[in-house]
Amino acid sequence: MKRITIKNILKKKGKEPIICLTAYSKPTAEILDKYCDIILVGDSVGMVLYGMKTTREVKFETMITHAKAVKNSTKRSLVVFDMPYKTYSNKFIAYKKAKRVMKLTKCDAVKLEGGKKIVNIIKYLTKKRIPVMGHIGLLPQYSLNFKLKGKNLIQKKQILEDAIALSNSGAFAIVIECVVESLAKKITNRVSVPTIGIGASKYCDGQILVTDDMIGLSNFRPKFVKKYSNVRKIIEKSVKSYCNDVKHRRFPSSQNVYKF
Repeated sequence: MKRITIKNILKKKGKEPIICLTAYSKPTAEILDKYCDIILVGDSVGMVLYGMKTTREVKFETMITHAKAVKNSTKRSLVVFDMPYKTYSNKFIAYKKAKRVMKLTKCDAVKLEGGKKIVNIIKYLTKKRIPVMGHIGLLPQYSLNFKLKGKNLIQKKQILEDAIALSNSGAFAIVIECVVESLAKKITNRVSVPTIGIGASKYCDGQILVTDDMIGLSNFRPKFVKKYSNVRKIIEKSVKSYCNDVKHRRFPSSQNVYKF
């Protein structure tokens, strides 16, 4: 089975929707690999798995560990590493960290948050043959509160300019997070690279969600998340059944023990 490449993703622009989800572990990655074009090892791992209040608290080495697990468990999906806060404050630090990511995890690309301010960093990384995915709109690493972006003309102009700048700088795709739908659609039509929406628009070239939110494992459910199942309830039901079986000595049964 051939792994999806950057070229494959670029060819989908305006033609076929790009499917993206997050993964931090082997079991999830193995499932997603069958269906997703892109798997993001997101810094959301800090809030989803470790109970952190923001993604700013996530350490680089933590991300490396999870990225290794995901990459080693996939054969098909393009795997993108979410660069943690302060690991790309300038182009030299960014390259040093990104180079280490590529060497240790074998991920296919890195993702950076920001607009025009990080253009030189993206240009430098791509020149060094490190593929970059951009991220505009709501930037979790730099936002103290999660509010919709692009509600006024100033914000709309800035976000559109950010998108064009990232596209021109060499980013192969751009995540657009939590912006008004009309703006996301306009950006998608203006830039030459695929856009990946999260709380943006169905007119984006692709969509991404945090898997734990989408399957109903986490309690976080903003407006832009559609809950496709309730894994939390399934787990709770299983745990209750296990507890009852143990309490009433129904587990382990004869089928679960070894006899000689």
